[in-house]
Amino acid sequence: MLRWLLLLLPPFLLPLLLLLPPAVALRGCLGARLAWLVGLQQRVALGALGWAATWQRRRLDHSTRHAARSQGQALAWCLRGPKGGTDTSAFRNHLPLTTASQAQEEENGGQDQPLTSSQHPREAALQATVLGLSALSKAHPAALAPGAAARVTPTSPWPRPLPWLGPVLGLAGPPGAEDPQALLLAALRSPGLRALEAGTATELLDVFTGLEAQGEELAGAIATGHLGAPLPGRAAELRAALEQGPRGLALRLWPQLQVVVTLDAGGQAEAAAALGALWCQGLAFFSPAFSAAGGLLALSLWPDQPRGVYLLPPGPPFIELLPAKEGTPEGDTGTLLLAGAQQGEEYELVLTDHASLTRCRLGDVVQVVGAHNQCPVVRFIYRRGQALSVRGEVTDERMFSEALGRAVAQWPGAKLLDHCCVESSVLDSSEGSAPHYEVFLDLRGLRNLSEENREKLDLCLQDASPSYKSLRFRGSVGPAQVHLVARGAFSALRAALAARPSSPALPAMPRVLRHRRLAQLLRSRVLS
Repeated sequence: MLRWLLLLLPPFLLPLLLLLPPAVALRGCLGARLAWLVGLQQRVALGALGWAATWQRRRLDHSTRHAARSQGQALAWCLRGPKGGTDTSAFRNHLPLTTASQAQEEENGGQDQPLTSSQHPREAALQATVLGLSALSKAHPAALAPGAAARVTPTSPWPRPLPWLGPVLGLAGPPGAEDPQALLLAALRSPGLRALEAGTATELLDVFTGLEAQGEELAGAIATGHLGAPLPGRAAELRAALEQGPRGLALRLWPQLQVVVTLDAGGQAEAAAALGALWCQGLAFFSPAFSAAGGLLALSLWPDQPRGVYLLPPGPPFIELLPAKEGTPEGDTGTLLLAGAQQGEEYELVLTDHASLTRCRLGDVVQVVGAHNQCPVVRFIYRRGQALSVRGEVTDERMFSEALGRAVAQWPGAKLLDHCCVESSVLDSSEGSAPHYEVFLDLRGLRNLSEENREKLDLCLQDASPSYKSLRFRGSVGPAQVHLVARGAFSALRAALAARPSSPALPAMPRVLRHRRLAQLLRSRVLS
């Protein structure tokens, strides 16, 4: 019925309907007699979104069916070559693989992160947003109703704003959208939310921990009418919800909430797990894309699939796959195009974007879990740049995270919220002792660790890494030093990372700090 109604409307009326003030404004300005226009506006917006998504999905299916040709065109776009495509074999033979130089690392706060453009290709960002909204609408139809979604961070999970559709679909921020407290207050004033949006899972984790710390202040602002009419009843609901603790807090505040939307990036898994186990227990999570090195690398098309499954599209940007299985020589530079990926294998991503004439190894390693036409469906599993090594051993991000998870499971009542590691040389903490790992933890449910519990992490690391165990046995490496940090320490770290001039809008969360200033920031907030 909706399709026929839209077809009967003159073409020039569609944009006019979408440009009308959104639902709340219409009710306030025009009265109940024009409530039907509000519903029509919403249906027109959803119809326009459906058409755009169908068109984008057809383009995506066409490009993935002809992946090699599509990648040639993506490379031509990156290099500003002929529109018909570029010879990918000649390109790979002519330009060697590169990684971030030491100077680039220093400019990026000491993190092993390539310097690429922070701007998503506009077409890729639009595709990710439209297809993501379409997937979200199918899985949770009520999430796109007027007033059903609220963003609680200044950054948005949607890569590209939609000026026509955004306000109608509830994707536009309220007044003061750059003020985190104003965003949270606006969301708290709306008990009927169906979707909660944040830039990343770590940012949402900061929102909930901040909500617990400032709950009374926020309740007072709601009761006195900050950002609107006084709502003393809603303030009482907030106080009552906070008194029951973090587990299930989101559903106590918003009983109709269905889904949490964040943009996925490196280092977000722990925050997402903590949110799902505590504050957002019982809610679905959805990410429209995976972002790395300041750009969009993969699309999420299947919200019903397990979290973290993405499609690597044929670009732009231009992506190659470098085999990352154990035993591959470090200097091996033989890359594959997307169509050559094998299911079950692991690959490091190599990126060429429109601002660079280099083939840069990102360090992000994916495992192929399926295929969509000729392009791989992947899961991001770890980052090579986030490895620890104090005596030539390599304890990569995945290995350390698994060992840490086993150790935390042995600490009664503990729930891991966040962690970072530092090699002792960065903090000059090896004087008089063997080099070792310094581990900073943010835990919920445990305020102190016994020496026996601290040792459990080192034992788990030895079980995970034979080379680490051998070095520990010989005394060449000292035991890992475990520190608990105060609440808010990792929020301060993320603020410091975001404040760097070269930081992308949604920086990945580092697990290994290589810059002394950042490491000292955590050390200054150690509790025990």
